Formats: sequence, structure tokens, C-alpha cells
Amino acid sequence: MIPALACYLVFTLWLPGDIDRYRDYTRAEPCAAGTSPREHEDCLREVAFTVDGTRIKGGRSAVYEATLSGAPSWNGVLEFGDSGPLLSELERGDRVTGTVWRGDIMALSRDGVRQKSSDEPRDEPQMAAALGTCAGLLSALALAVGAARLTRPRPPHPFPWRGWGKPLLIVLSVGCPVLGLVAVWWGIPWWLLPTVLVPLMGYTAWELHRYPGRRPGPAADSGGATGSGSAT
Repeated sequence: MIPALACYLVFTLWLPGDIDRYRDYTRAEPCAAGTSPREHEDCLREVAFTVDGTRIKGGRSAVYEATLSGAPSWNGVLEFGDSGPLLSELERGDRVTGTVWRGDIMALSRDGVRQKSSDEPRDEPQMAAALGTCAGLLSALALAVGAARLTRPRPPHPFPWRGWGKPLLIVLSVGCPVLGLVAVWWGIPWWLLPTVLVPLMGYTAWELHRYPGRRPGPAADSGGATGSGSAT
């Protein structure tokens, strides 16, 4: 199942990789003076660049880019998450200093103003944990609904899609990203998300199973119609 595979990849590759990369970046030391620059280094190297141009476009398809040149390597287009505080002030021909780590430009600075690039590692594993947990819960939901249909193909199903599966899918689709963003904003440890989300969704599923929505079935409709006809 695709959601189960996604959950596995998030918690075995994406999340550990982001955590390790951020840890390595925060522990990186400046490159030794006098050493020749290499394209891929574990140390932090300050490199001078020339700005060839910038591209700033807000809105839904936002673009924040600077085109750099003049360095032995790493020249090209550098992407940012927003226009400030430095990108919007840059003009063609300006000289800037780039912080390079492992072949990527982590930030640009000029006259004491520094702006992080989109490549700089961030301490934000909460969203990955939320999405991975959501994928795992989605696979469990699909398994429960599918198994119920196989074991009891005719209504009433123990876990009906309309009154049980669909509400849970809506809660998962909305709740997991929102909780992930809240965890990022508040600095909540990432491991609390699966610890909270799994029992919470389990309780929600149990409550929906205990108190299903009452809907008139075909038999009830048929009986009502017959009764009306007899009275007439």
C-alpha cells in the first residue's frame, strides 16, 4: 500500500536524514585558513560572489531567486523562502558573501545583513513526523475498511465508509498538517506528534464506531411507503 510505504520512508529516510543534516550543519566548523576550496566540504567556507540579477515574485507561485557568479564553484541560481531582509536590496553587480557547506550555499550576507537560503537545514522535523504519522494512519484506515468489506460484503458493514471511513479521512487530512504546523511554530518535539495523534485517532475511530450516524435504510423507506399505501 502506498500510504504504508510513505510512512516507512518518512520515518526511516526523510526524518532521520533531516535531523542528521541539521545536526551536522550546526556542528560544522569554519574551513581552515589557507586551504583551497573544494566543491563539497563539511566545513563552512565564506565565498565572495557577484550578483548578476534577482527575481522576486510574490503570490501563489512565489519566486525568490538570486543569480550569482564570480566564484570558483557554486555559481548559478540561489533560491530563498522570501524577499527579505537581503534579497530585495540586492542589485546587479553587488558583491555578497556566501556561506558554503557541502556544495550548497547556506546563506548570503552583505554589510552585516544575512539571509538564509532555501538549502540551509532547519530544525523543523515536526511536519515530516506529522505527514508520516498521517500516512501510517491512512494505511490503517484503508486496511480496516477493506477488511470489513471482504469479511462482510453485504450491509451493515462494521466499518462503513460513509459513516466511519470518510469522517476519519477528513479528520486525518485536516488535522495532521495543522498539528504539524502548530508543532513547528511552538517548537513541540517531533516525537510527541505520533504519540498524540495515534491514540487520538484511535479514540475518534472508536467513538464513530460506537455512535454511528442513523440513516434511514431501504427497508425503512419501503415500509413507510407500504404503510402509506395501505392507509390510502
